[in-house]
Amino acid sequence: MANYCGPKLKLSRRVGVPIADLPKHTQRQLTPPGVHGYKGRRLRDYGVRLNEKQKLRYHYNVMEKQFRRTLNRATRIKGNTGDVLLVLLERRLDNIIRRLGYARSIWQARQIVAHGHIQVNGQKVDRPSYEVSVGDTIAIREKSQKAIRENLESLPGHEVPAWLSFAPADLTANVVSEPTPDQVPFDVNMNLIIEFYR
Repeated sequence: MANYCGPKLKLSRRVGVPIADLPKHTQRQLTPPGVHGYKGRRLRDYGVRLNEKQKLRYHYNVMEKQFRRTLNRATRIKGNTGDVLLVLLERRLDNIIRRLGYARSIWQARQIVAHGHIQVNGQKVDRPSYEVSVGDTIAIREKSQKAIRENLESLPGHEVPAWLSFAPADLTANVVSEPTPDQVPFDVNMNLIIEFYR
């Protein structure tokens, strides 16, 4: 699968908001890419909706085909399509690893999962797109715990969302409930994203 491997700060600069909680994304003034942050163009309706969609895609590190597939699933599930889409993206395993503080960014979380360091309900899972359910237990393999503890120590003050319960002693977590859109710490206009695909 083609995955973006270039400079991640460029993605934040392109959409104008920090897509990761890393210091270089949040502390730097996010001017548009180019010499002196060229601002001569004004976005039309299509561009505004495209930009909003790209924000969400970059935040969850999802390719366009995966994003479209998830949106199609969200349209078939009962409820507000935008809210359902956000919940489906939030329940991805790589995102949960980031929310627990095991990784500093979504890209590092994806690598941790792909390298087979994570177990869900006692089984090794190496697919970042794996969707967890309520009641699932997420654990770290014995050999990988040292590196994960170092990541946790490098993120002082990190708060785990209320829909996850976390036991730092043995590095296990449980999915207590479904996430709700207001628990997602990323501001995005879901109506514009749904309009983009219509």
